[in-house]
Parts: sequence; structure tokens; C-alpha cells
Amino acid sequence: MRESQLGELTVSCLGLGCMGMSQAYGVIADDDESIATIHAALDAGCTFLDTADIYGDDGSNESLVGRAIAGRRDEVTLATKFGFKPAPGEAGVPTVVDGSPEYAVQALDASLRRLGVDHVDLWYLHRKDPKIPIEETVGAMASMVTAGKVRYLGLSEVNGSTVRAAHAVHPITAVQSEWSLWTRDPETVVLPTLRELGIGFVPFSPLGRGFLTGQIKSPADFPADDMRRGLPRFQGENFQRNLDLVAKVEELAAARSVTPGQLALAWLLAQGNDVAPIPGTKRRSYLAENLAAVSVELTSDELAALDAAFPPDAGSGDRYAPGGMDLVGQ
Repeated sequence: MRESQLGELTVSCLGLGCMGMSQAYGVIADDDESIATIHAALDAGCTFLDTADIYGDDGSNESLVGRAIAGRRDEVTLATKFGFKPAPGEAGVPTVVDGSPEYAVQALDASLRRLGVDHVDLWYLHRKDPKIPIEETVGAMASMVTAGKVRYLGLSEVNGSTVRAAHAVHPITAVQSEWSLWTRDPETVVLPTLRELGIGFVPFSPLGRGFLTGQIKSPADFPADDMRRGLPRFQGENFQRNLDLVAKVEELAAARSVTPGQLALAWLLAQGNDVAPIPGTKRRSYLAENLAAVSVELTSDELAALDAAFPPDAGSGDRYAPGGMDLVGQ
């Protein structure tokens, strides 16, 4: 496993997103298989684990990760997030954003309890609170670094000006946002700022929420409670347009004798050693497939072909429903 550099924090070049182990993708959770998947990741050198306090009911994903890393804490680069709160009466629905200094401190202490650790390596603000200046939120986060409860700070789904303002209060180590062949907004919106300031980038959903694996052929493939049913990219005409894009990935992958998902991850890994994608999975079989992408080195011609097939505006439809999009890029 190669390494990536996020500011001063060194991580495995490929991480493991743990959200889907507890929510979102419509399949009943199998905690035993999820924990086995985390153990397999650690055994393979994929030691950068990503969770959040809003994943699962009552922080259940953090509790799951905590059980999985018990006795192995020293092997793990542990990242979690705060800022989303379940809406009153709607357990697990993150529709309230709270970036207040008071809530930041409370949220971190709760995360540490669930994770069973005395500190996290990377602590993100999940979304910027429109009501709270970013300087106030980051100031409170910085106090947790001073207290020894956090090593490094991160932000999620923010714009360049917010990054600059936050970085002026305390060094920001990483920014997390969606980045993949069909979501290339960060390349023009925020990535240049990060590289100017020496901040790393952590792409989530690097496989397009599973779309770029080539395994999704119809909206009917999603269970009734799968969150993707509510995302514009997976609805109506957008679905077919995006399916046509995936056909190009499948063609290029077949020529290279790799899976479409491995090709998509290899493209991201080729973008620089300040990038550490965190594909999510809850099964060891998919984990093994994803990890194999680390050994796929793309030629300049292959990278050019992928760039041509997936220009920045190739994806059809917004990433989130309108309410979710309102909180992106603040």
C-alpha cells in the first residue's frame, strides 16, 4: 500500500469509507461482515478509516468502528465528522446543521465515547453552518487539538474562500468532497486553493455511489429504502445519460483487463499523492477489488482517454436533492 500526504498527516493512499456499513444503501447491516471487512483492510495496509457521528442511528457507525479497532488503535488513522444533527422526530435524517462552538465540543466528546478512543487523528466539520462564521467553528475545533483530543482538522464540501478563512485560524489538513470521473467540480472549485495552501484532498464516493462499477443497470436495482433513489443523478433521463457514460468506463477497463471500479479508482490515485480516496464497502470481496486498484498504473494515453470520455460537465443531474445542494460549496 502506497501512502498519501494530507498536509502533515501521512495516510494509506486508499482509505475505507464506513458509512454504508450502517446506513444509506438499503441493505440490512451485517456487523460481523463489516467488522471483518475493517480487519481485512487493516491487514492489507488500508488503515485510513472514515466515519461520522451522523452515520447510523445514534452514532451506530462510530460504535461499530470502535468495536472493530479495539486492540488495534495504533494501526489506524481514524477520521470522523460532526456538524449534522438528526432532525427532531426523524432519527438519522441529517437536516440540521450546527457548527456552534458549544456543539462542537459536545459532539467530539460523544464521538470519542462511541469510538472508544481518547483522540481522533482527523476531525472534520461535516458541513459549514450558514449561521456561524467558519472562524468561530474552527476556533472551537482548534481548542480540541490543544486539549489533545484531535490531531488534525478537516472540512467537508466547502469552497475555496471558506478554506482560506478556516486555514487562517488553524491549519486545515484535509478537505473532503465528492470527486470521481463523473463529479469533477473540485478540480476547478477548490483543489487549486488546497494545493496552494498545502492541504490534502479526500474524495468520497470515488465510484460514483457504485455507479462507476458498472453493476447498476436500472433504478430497480436499488432497494426501496436506498438513498440513491432520491438523488437526481439516479432518476429519469439522468439515469440513462449517466449509464451511457459508464459504458465508456467498461470499454476502457476491458482493454486494460481491470474492472470498471478499479479503473475509476486508479484515475483518482493518479491525480497526485495529496489525494486519498475513501471508497466505501461493507464486504470483504469488494474491498479486495478496490485495493487491487492501487497496483493499476495508468499511462498518459489512458489518462487522456478517460479525461476525454469524462469532461468536467459530463455527469447529468445534481449530486443531492435541492436541500442537500444548498449546503454544498459554502
